[in-house]
Amino acid sequence: MNPLKKLAGETVIYGASSIIGRLLNWLLVPLYTNLFIPEQYGIVTNLMSYVAILLVVLTYGMETGYFRFASKEKESDLTFSTSFISLIVTSVLFLIAIASFLNPLSLYLDIPANKSYIILLALTLAFDAITSLPFAKLRQENRAVRYAGLKLINIGVNLGINLFFLLLCPWIYNNFPEFPITKIWNPEFGIGYIFLAIFVSSFINLLLLLPDILKVQFRLDRKLLFKILGYSSPILIVSICGTLNINLDKMIMPELIPEAQNPFYQTGIYGANYKLAVIMTLFIQAFRYSFEPFFFSQAKEKNSKQVYADVLKYFVIFGLIIFLSVMFYLDIVKILIDSSYHEGLKIVPYVLLANLFFGIFFSLSLWYKLTDNTRFGAYIAIIGTIITVVLNILLVPKFGYMGAAYSVLACFFTITVISYLAGQKYYPVQYDLKRILFYLFLALVVFIASTYIGIENQWLKMAAKTPLLLLFGVVVIQKERLWGSLGKLIGVSKSRK
Repeated sequence: MNPLKKLAGETVIYGASSIIGRLLNWLLVPLYTNLFIPEQYGIVTNLMSYVAILLVVLTYGMETGYFRFASKEKESDLTFSTSFISLIVTSVLFLIAIASFLNPLSLYLDIPANKSYIILLALTLAFDAITSLPFAKLRQENRAVRYAGLKLINIGVNLGINLFFLLLCPWIYNNFPEFPITKIWNPEFGIGYIFLAIFVSSFINLLLLLPDILKVQFRLDRKLLFKILGYSSPILIVSICGTLNINLDKMIMPELIPEAQNPFYQTGIYGANYKLAVIMTLFIQAFRYSFEPFFFSQAKEKNSKQVYADVLKYFVIFGLIIFLSVMFYLDIVKILIDSSYHEGLKIVPYVLLANLFFGIFFSLSLWYKLTDNTRFGAYIAIIGTIITVVLNILLVPKFGYMGAAYSVLACFFTITVISYLAGQKYYPVQYDLKRILFYLFLALVVFIASTYIGIENQWLKMAAKTPLLLLFGVVVIQKERLWGSLGKLIGVSKSRK
């Protein structure tokens, strides 16, 4: 099978599950922003940024290590069982540590009266860390459909619990006061139900994965474990730094913005508008799920480097189409959040481009993973984190959440350039850099041109921008000589009719 078609097919499956799931979760964004004031939503944004970092720490690069050694070792089940036992042990130790330091943690996070938030999130993290490897095994075995199905169940449960506790229970309480709904629902718990929902959905994921887990005969190979850890430890640094680069702004924003400027209010505005880049995030996520096992399996093929070059070029093309689509139709996308949050819409183009460069960086990262030079990935990621910290400290106190948007774009652009230059030295791939830069330049020109369309009516304004999007598409089709493929696709569609 054509490797690009295989990658595209799996990306579509992973992407479909993510898109459907995120569409369901999108229902929660207007729900949260309508039910909770920005200060409350700022607490959610702040805590979830810590969750993202801690999940990376608790998985410590084991997924990538598993992909690498499962493809090299004769017994992939031994690689899985060794890695899985390690994750169970570290997850249990993490829960013990959280229980031991619960009081100081709640004081540090400014939620001393809501320790239950920390407990729920800690349990969720432990379950997610444990299930990360069974999910990786599904990806390694190309079982994308089962993977997608489990993820959809997870998101469906999360959505259902949110709707039950945040909408149905208050409705019953207000309209049928005689009904004893308060036995299972506490109106004071508020945002705590957001954390309860992700805890329950993570636990159900673990239960559903048990049949896959129990099929494996558990054995611990210490020698293999140390080999995996040696390979994965720099990946851990890469993952931590990458997650920090995405989430650090939300973590430290309350500390950097002066109290007089309402830091949690600004964090809530920033966090809600950051979510409007979700279409790009979904695309990057789906690509990452399919690309990592793909490039390891493709490495033995003669034309692998040409395949990698083609993958990056088409990745950038699709990413730019998403960027332009979101920006041209932002008046539709913005209905996902309450109008009181719309002042932060100006961060969206920066966040979209930052996510695109993050995806490019991930695609380029194959050079240090395939050559077992993962330490170089760690060095580059650390540089990115230094940029993130320094720029946030310099810009956020002066520009508020806009400073965070500038910082995240500057970070990912810089490490993308560094990774490309280093990769050409250690694992040269002839990427079509001229074509990629042309598409980036064209997309920015088209976007800037769209900002000069001075039409007041938002529907007419979006209609006027549509030809610009079509222009970009036509140029891509012409440059890539895709008219023949497009004609075949139309012909097949007509023949089916």
